[in-house]
Amino acid sequence: MNRRTFLSAALCGALGVLGRNACAASHPSLTFDEMYSGVSVLGLQFSDKLKSLAGGPVAVRGFMAPPLKADAKFLVLTKEPVSLCPFCNSDQDWPDNIIVVYLSEKTEFVQNNRLIEVRGTLQVGSFTDEETGFVSLVRIVDATFEVV
Repeated sequence: MNRRTFLSAALCGALGVLGRNACAASHPSLTFDEMYSGVSVLGLQFSDKLKSLAGGPVAVRGFMAPPLKADAKFLVLTKEPVSLCPFCNSDQDWPDNIIVVYLSEKTEFVQNNRLIEVRGTLQVGSFTDEETGFVSLVRIVDATFEVV
């Protein structure tokens, strides 16, 4: 855990009695349009903002793609509502408008047309999930979400 993540977690714990809004203020916001700076022959290029937030707390608003199974502990956050799960076979084909979200605990999913805000720790770089085999470039881990 880096210093920024530790301080944010400590602040959220200390402010927990004030409710989610106080904790949300400690999570820098990130939009889908701020994630990548372009595309090269090597694929999507991470933006300076995305790289600077990696390893720390972040809040991102988007839409929940339909889950692959009802009891999953992860979801796919999308820029626009979608009717099918947008997972790809490799990170070379990774869409620039989705983020994999690993939830801190199993929770009920919401309809794919409801705007949600996800809060958690941002991870950047290619990763293959051992359980599902899914590949991702950008993830939010130990996450929670709420309908906004």
